[in-house]
Amino acid sequence: MTKSIAQFSLVILFFTACTEKKNSKNTETAGEVRDTVPVFVLTSSDVSKSIELPAELLPYETADLTAKVEAYVKEMRVDIGDEVRKGQTLAVLDAPEIRTKSAEYKSALFSAKARYQSSKDVYDRLYNASQAKSAGIVAPVDLEKSRNQKLADSAAYESAKSLAQSYNEVAGYLLITAPFDGIVTARNADRGALVGQTVPIFTVQHTRTLRLRVAVPELYVSTGTAGKEVQFSVQSNPNKSFAAQFVRKSGAIDPKNRTEIWEYLFVNKNNQLKAGSFAYVKLNLQRDAPSFVVAPGTIATNQERKFVIAVRNGKTEWVDVRQGMSTEKGIEIFGDLKNGDTLVVRATDERKAGAEAVWKINP
Repeated sequence: MTKSIAQFSLVILFFTACTEKKNSKNTETAGEVRDTVPVFVLTSSDVSKSIELPAELLPYETADLTAKVEAYVKEMRVDIGDEVRKGQTLAVLDAPEIRTKSAEYKSALFSAKARYQSSKDVYDRLYNASQAKSAGIVAPVDLEKSRNQKLADSAAYESAKSLAQSYNEVAGYLLITAPFDGIVTARNADRGALVGQTVPIFTVQHTRTLRLRVAVPELYVSTGTAGKEVQFSVQSNPNKSFAAQFVRKSGAIDPKNRTEIWEYLFVNKNNQLKAGSFAYVKLNLQRDAPSFVVAPGTIATNQERKFVIAVRNGKTEWVDVRQGMSTEKGIEIFGDLKNGDTLVVRATDERKAGAEAVWKINP
């Protein structure tokens, strides 16, 4: 019996040793296995994108015409929708006190002119007499007095002339004229109404050419467009496309909505489009120089940063990036990157910086 127990113990020790040797071998094998991480080589490329942005059509010129003086509307010669020419009289105003003052200053001008001419004639006669050979005909004091009177009357005449001219200009304010060729889009007074500088009598707009203004988000303001022409549509005619030519940019970002105004001009033949219309503009944007575009999964985001994972010297490294345009090929990124860098295909903050792995280049 003792011999049987000894043999059984020997068998147990043998199996125990075999098991420990197998576990040890498995442990060593597991230590040698490394994670295989898909990576790719970063290369720059041309970046372009088509976007559609809301815009508005504005008149090339617009003017609110108000009376420069308080007056009553005597005559209205145009109405809304009428086409007008530059300098055309649109309304006639009446201000009796202005007309009276104008007539009064004209009379004062005639009186001052008569006095000046009279004193000038007296001085000329005395001066001619003083130049005669007979000495003592004209006393020097009388000649000087006559000269001073002429100068005083001359100054009074020039003053009256300026005053009369200014009231002639004020009387001209009683005529409301068109500042440019256009169309009357608003009329806010009728005959007999008292008008002044508070409420415009007319609004005139130049609509033969329209300004197409689009607010471009800050993300795209450094890009260029393919060509000077853009296509746009309006809500009143959504099935038809129109073309406008680029003319200028505002050159500043509006802090309220972080956009820059780009302006295009549209030749509005036959007044086919209306000023104030809402429009949709299709912009074909492109970068001036190549940049990097990656798949969305290449970019990782946590509460502190946005980054990609680069493989440098056999170890992972987090590289902070900023996103640019989203295109059909992927997302444009900017950061401490260069052509030939190796990036992890799918980045995550669980893959810590400085980690080692077996890198597999994606085809």
